Amino acid sequence: MMRKKPALVAVAGVSAALIAVHAVQGVAAAAGRAEAPPRGSGPAKTASAAASPARTGVGHGVRVGTVTLTTREHNGTYELVDPTRGGLSTHDFFADDNAQPLTDKDNVWGDGTMKNRQSAAVDAHFAAEQAWDYFKNTFGRSGVHGDGKGPVMTVHYGRNAADAYSDDNGSFFGDGKDGKNPVTTLDVVAHEYTHSLNQATARLASSGEGGGLNEATSDIFGTMVEFQADIPADTPDYLIGEKANYYGDGKPLRFMDKPSRDGKSPDFYRPGIGRLDNPHLAAGVANHFFYLLSEGSGTKVINGTTYHSPTYDGSKVTGIGRDKAARIWYKALTTQFTATTDYRGARAGTLKAAAALYGKGSTEYRTVAKAWTAVHVG
Repeated sequence: MMRKKPALVAVAGVSAALIAVHAVQGVAAAAGRAEAPPRGSGPAKTASAAASPARTGVGHGVRVGTVTLTTREHNGTYELVDPTRGGLSTHDFFADDNAQPLTDKDNVWGDGTMKNRQSAAVDAHFAAEQAWDYFKNTFGRSGVHGDGKGPVMTVHYGRNAADAYSDDNGSFFGDGKDGKNPVTTLDVVAHEYTHSLNQATARLASSGEGGGLNEATSDIFGTMVEFQADIPADTPDYLIGEKANYYGDGKPLRFMDKPSRDGKSPDFYRPGIGRLDNPHLAAGVANHFFYLLSEGSGTKVINGTTYHSPTYDGSKVTGIGRDKAARIWYKALTTQFTATTDYRGARAGTLKAAAALYGKGSTEYRTVAKAWTAVHVG
């Protein structure tokens, strides 16, 4: 079975650590890293979940706060399995039997701290449920493969692992470099969920310009899931991983309105962008395009966060709203993008998607073209 593991890089003084969480085709082994368990049996174990009663539990997560969860009752024990979402399940990597979902006696999960191993599982389970709901309610897609089967979420991956990655059946999440900052934020979990979805659809590349588009796709839908969930513990925004505290400085991993705010990502397309050290950097242009298409250029305050989004040519872009922008990107992902799509191909593909959804002469179509030009993709 194919796996996607995070490549280890040294960027901005971070030796042998990810610049961000992501899924990458191929294998890059890290010394001392725990090896992932086989995943082939995961979905099979949860495929009959609909036969067991669904229950509503309460979770106290590290990242999502207090939330409700859909769980399964089995022989008087509650399992972190969601029968209403294809048997979506959440596991502890270091449990005695990590092929089985977490269990609990009273259906109250976690305490909001890392001392309780259920707390990070609450984050992952809730976020995966939100991702499922977003794609089903918006696009009619049940599960990453569209087959009605839920993925497997595995928390506490590795020891002091500041990364996350996905395979075809689900995702793994580490606890951070200090073991106290799990990378189970709402947008990061949805980001990984979307990597699995990409593998089931366009199969965008893991490096080069395609790798940038792949990472941007996960950032885009991670953001959309965050806006849909709209929970008090994680106010929706166009910042990626702002709750993960990945570098220990409290700053987001990425900024969609002006990617260069991270000190590394380009705001605009330039030749050779696909040769940047990490595909997350190449994602900046597509993230910027999506922000401009959604919200427009210039200064804007959304949910208390101020954004300043520039354009390459000084033009003014008026956004069409994030819902329409996401529908265009999803349409392109599932009907136009392929493993060889680059930035020029992404422009062409999103224009075709906008034409199919809204008409070639529509405001939406013209704004797609204008937003790409504004990030120097012509």
